[in-house]
Amino acid sequence: MIPIANPKLGLEEKERVETVIKSGQLADGPEVRNFESEFANFCNVDHGIATANGTTALHAAFEALDIGDEDQVVTTPFSFVASANAIRLSGAEPVFADIDEETYNLDPDAVEDIVHNRDIDAILAVHLYGHPADMRRFEEIASDNDLVLIEDAAQAHGAKFDGRPVGSFGDAACFSFYPTKNMTTGEGGMITTDRDDVAELAASYVNHGRDVSNSYDHVRLGHNFRMTSIAAAIGRAQLEKLPDYVEKRRKNASRLTEGLAETDVALPTERRNSRHAYHQYTVRSTARDRLINHLEDRGIGAGVYYPTPIHEQPAYDVDHSAPVAEQAANEVLSLPVHPQLSESDIEDIVAAIAGFEGEP
Repeated sequence: MIPIANPKLGLEEKERVETVIKSGQLADGPEVRNFESEFANFCNVDHGIATANGTTALHAAFEALDIGDEDQVVTTPFSFVASANAIRLSGAEPVFADIDEETYNLDPDAVEDIVHNRDIDAILAVHLYGHPADMRRFEEIASDNDLVLIEDAAQAHGAKFDGRPVGSFGDAACFSFYPTKNMTTGEGGMITTDRDDVAELAASYVNHGRDVSNSYDHVRLGHNFRMTSIAAAIGRAQLEKLPDYVEKRRKNASRLTEGLAETDVALPTERRNSRHAYHQYTVRSTARDRLINHLEDRGIGAGVYYPTPIHEQPAYDVDHSAPVAEQAANEVLSLPVHPQLSESDIEDIVAAIAGFEGEP
């Protein structure tokens, strides 16, 4: 079986975890601070604030940016539900704009239309599948309308837009280190920002609202959203490997694109000013469900991310139309692209899809 994802933890991760275990400091501590600093440097920003997972990173970022009750945040309906859940958990209302047909990211024109017709307070731009959203446009819209701008970079570790790392745009960005991401801590998240005030408030919020200079003064409400030292130890080792992981994903994606060029599936796009990190290699097919069965019969894993747009989820079920997102949800299919793929794996994937052509 060729799996859709294949997380890899090696000797380096084991040695770092063993060091933390021997230290006896298993919760928050120096290992987490080091990971925060190293990840911030990777994103070319001043601050990193580690959290328990990507959802808590988003939630804490909204709290630190004072996005809450009666605020409205425009975002995409085509993402993992955590993107919108974090908005609602902060007390704000998600407002869904449609997506760009090629990149599957939030459509800036659709966002601008909503901003001009509703009382919007913030934009949450998701870098879906590892392709950066159009951050130049979103920065312009946010600046022109005095809006908070947040990146959901949960799937985009190592991606770039206009030569800048994702995680370095807007007021704050949020990452996830779930096992299937481009790098992992097992479970974990990170907020990145250049704003000193946001960093201080986020660090306080994830640690019970403590004053960052005095651990016994609780100056605001907060949660226990802290990352463990064990997770940070894994993350530090994974971060060192991330550039190589992303290059392997990009090479695998290039081989898939070359091999699938003459098939009936629609292939992913990489915009000229973007560096795709290929968390997912996502194709489209009007016969998606039959294609999944065809691949599974040949031992090839595939995934549908995401079969139901957020605005149609039972927890939301809002009266909204996003025809581009709704069509994508019926057609998208992600193929294995992870760094552990061999050349023969890629050949098998290509051959399987090529063999699907012309089937009834």
